[in-house]
Amino acid sequence: MDVLVLLVGSEGFLSAMLTRICREVGCTLEAVTSPSEAMPLIQAQQPDLLVIQGNMPGGLELCHEVKAHAKLAWIYCLVVECPAQMMPTGALDRLWEMEAHSEALEKGADAYLWLPQNDDEGASLSQEFVERQNHQLRSQIIAGFRMVKTYRELMRTNDILAAIALSDPLTELNNRRALDWELPRQIQNARARQESLSVLMLDIDFFKTINDTYGHSVGDRALQLVSSRLRHNLRFRDTLFRYGGEEFVIILSGSDQYEADLVGRRLCQLIADQPFTIDEVLDLTITISAGTASLKSTDDPRGSSLLQRADQNLLKAKSSGRNQVVSEVDGRLTKDLIGKDLSKDESAGLL
Repeated sequence: MDVLVLLVGSEGFLSAMLTRICREVGCTLEAVTSPSEAMPLIQAQQPDLLVIQGNMPGGLELCHEVKAHAKLAWIYCLVVECPAQMMPTGALDRLWEMEAHSEALEKGADAYLWLPQNDDEGASLSQEFVERQNHQLRSQIIAGFRMVKTYRELMRTNDILAAIALSDPLTELNNRRALDWELPRQIQNARARQESLSVLMLDIDFFKTINDTYGHSVGDRALQLVSSRLRHNLRFRDTLFRYGGEEFVIILSGSDQYEADLVGRRLCQLIADQPFTIDEVLDLTITISAGTASLKSTDDPRGSSLLQRADQNLLKAKSSGRNQVVSEVDGRLTKDLIGKDLSKDESAGLL
């Protein structure tokens, strides 16, 4: 596993840790001597493990800041204390270690290591003692590796489950649950940027007749083909959803009512003009009806009222003949615009 470890400490600390870690485990190492410089680097690179010198000014505060950050809290923080030598008595040495350990954990550290450089008389530590320290260091880093691996696998699983939960299995489009999440977000963005936003709700005409005449397998295939044609003829900024059954919703970002009308009319023509080849012996001519609505200042932030107006206009389109788009501008139906052939100037850039 490719793991990035960031070391934060004095030059002496970094020199010692780099040598030890390189000898004990395989990973990519980076180092910085200032906690204030470390945070931008952590945010940019998001290292898997963070090794911080405990007695460095600002070191524990850096650990606390990382753990308090929602997008960084998963990073494994190991605080390492490297006193110049141990205390004159074992009791004092143990007391100091316990206090430092407690403080590190309170700041959010995942683990703490006490690695004195010399014994209580200032003499160099025995080779056996150093090997035990290195074993401790290696064990803590490997534990961090395991946590990182578990986190990555969990995130990968969550991504898969989220994709399944937000995707319609038949058409592979975003589903209604995805619409319930995306529409409020786009409404918020549109209002913050003072941009237009419209929705287009459309429905396959006489879809029940297709199922009753040819069977549900043909109906499913028709849904797949219509979905594909819609998906491949949208503008890059528009988002298509299967709303349920034979109904679809398109969020038209940055589009006012007039642009929504043009997009709706263009899609109606694209669906109606070319039959759909279901299999070697069956071609179906399919049409759609659509209703549009544009965001108003009075619309609720979740978009319920916006969708309701689009749905009402869809019902009007179906009840007044189908294969057409109905929308409202200042309370007036604009059906007089609908059904006329689009000029090249009108259709340019829409799809």
